[in-house]
Amino acid sequence: MSSQPSPTAPDPTAGTPTSSPTAPGATSTAPGATSAAPVSIDLNSDLGENTPDRHVADDEAMLGIVTSANVACGFHAGDPAGIRRTLEQARDHGVVVGAHPGYRDYANFGRVAMDPDDATLQADVEYQIGALLGLAASVGVTVTYVKPHGALYNTIAEDSRQARVVAAAIRAIDPGLVYLGLAGSTGLGVAERAGLTTAAEAFADRAYLPDGSLMPRTQERSVLHDPEAVAARMVRFVREGVITSADGTDVRVSADSVCVHGDSAGAVAMARAVRDALESDGIALQSFTG
Repeated sequence: MSSQPSPTAPDPTAGTPTSSPTAPGATSTAPGATSAAPVSIDLNSDLGENTPDRHVADDEAMLGIVTSANVACGFHAGDPAGIRRTLEQARDHGVVVGAHPGYRDYANFGRVAMDPDDATLQADVEYQIGALLGLAASVGVTVTYVKPHGALYNTIAEDSRQARVVAAAIRAIDPGLVYLGLAGSTGLGVAERAGLTTAAEAFADRAYLPDGSLMPRTQERSVLHDPEAVAARMVRFVREGVITSADGTDVRVSADSVCVHGDSAGAVAMARAVRDALESDGIALQSFTG
């Protein structure tokens, strides 16, 4: 985790950190990268997003695999009863919990960029974190971090205004909450300057571009579906700090946590393959806040 500002310039479409474009076959270094590979890593997943009319993930199965759960706060997905059930399951599995607030956009699963004014955005984020803290307390769970969701996550990776508002909202609720975001992004730098502790993440099941950014979801093959290939990719990432991009270029990435999406096709098999491969290689799995 970091307490120093990170460089900026994430890709506006993907919301990920970038560096100068690199020719195919070359090695590029994403902002915030280091040469030292961790000997342990956190696996996180976006959970608590199910409702009776929209079931997107097998939360209980994922909670038997991951070490941190980004639990929805109701605006982009989830409802109070379902969120509470996910919190109970996280408690029973010993999984660390973080808040996963998004735009007030249930219809689009929080994946459409929005531009709310400062007061509205801050109140929305505070409301969501506060609601999750209340539900978590009711079942004996401590919320330790915040990872914004979807379009909000992507927007504040480069939009300093919205990033400042989100950081202010987190501080207003609990300045001890860790901010989880993209290494080298504007959002991380703003959060650090606001006095928050930050942690950076990489993505197991998303394709990277040669400049270190994520391939936009609008492009084919932006989401990876081969569990064995993804698992091998993550072992190399943890050991070497390198992720192979879509065109075969090696990209250096430094992160405290790896996200395995719970709502992708075959998500449980993917997450299990990643965890098994890491453990087989002697890599410890533990929460970045632990």
